[in-house]
Amino acid sequence: MTEMLIPLLTAAVQSGTPILFATLGEMFTERAGILNLGVEGMMIVGAFAGFFVSLSTGNPWLGVLAAGIAASAFSALHGLVCLSFLGNQVVSGLALTILGVGLADFLGSPYIGKQAPGFYAFDLPLLSSLPFVGDIFFKHDALVYLSYVAPLAFWLFWHRTRTGLALTAAGEYPPAALAAGLNPVRLRWIGIMAGGFLVGIGGAYLSLAYTHLWTNGMTAGRGWIAVALVIFAFWRPGRAVFGAYLFGGVMAFQLRLQASGTQVPSSFLLMLPYGLTIAALLFSALRGRGGSSSAAPAALGVNIEPEQ
Repeated sequence: MTEMLIPLLTAAVQSGTPILFATLGEMFTERAGILNLGVEGMMIVGAFAGFFVSLSTGNPWLGVLAAGIAASAFSALHGLVCLSFLGNQVVSGLALTILGVGLADFLGSPYIGKQAPGFYAFDLPLLSSLPFVGDIFFKHDALVYLSYVAPLAFWLFWHRTRTGLALTAAGEYPPAALAAGLNPVRLRWIGIMAGGFLVGIGGAYLSLAYTHLWTNGMTAGRGWIAVALVIFAFWRPGRAVFGAYLFGGVMAFQLRLQASGTQVPSSFLLMLPYGLTIAALLFSALRGRGGSSSAAPAALGVNIEPEQ
């Protein structure tokens, strides 16, 4: 039993890592009051930028940096529409996804099947020798280890820094932030750009650590899963970790079932992660009706009018 469980849980961590980065990025943006449905597009743009820079320079860390910058710059288009022109945040996010997927496929077509320098697994001293846990969590690549630290850093930033508290005010009640001498529009720009950077890292993981090569459409709906996971996690990073590994485990499980030659139709197996997404949203909606204290930011999706 253990021989079957450890590889599955290890694959769940690997599959869940890009979803976790994307979820934290979207959570960062939403807690500042901006709804961004363009995560899928930002993620795949980051994946291509990271792959291209890593292939060009031979340095995967530069690829990760490029991925974060590219996704952040791409999310700035969303900020331009929503913060400068007060456009509809839902429509803008959907357009961002369509644009990002199309742009990445167009630019990436000449590189299909090519490999770039990336990240490979290595054992963490002492921790990797722990029974059961060591095999699952401490025999991965550097980006997976970075994902272990990211949720804690996220929580500390939002709850223990002045900037984090200011961003919370911009997402909850912008007039109160303005009355305190803060600029809620500028704070929301920070949320958009920083959140986009984290989403880009999730994209870079796919092309530089998970596959080590470029294929069109490699995000395969992970950006949409991340958007749903923010709701499932009730905007809390700790719950996002659990959710990301849960979704990652389902994705890894269906891949292993297909590889084993099961009689279950492949189309049904491919449907499993997205079926779980719908179930997670239903669970979140039902829990929200119960008066959960972990509600969405009060001003989420509400534009800041000039008179405010």
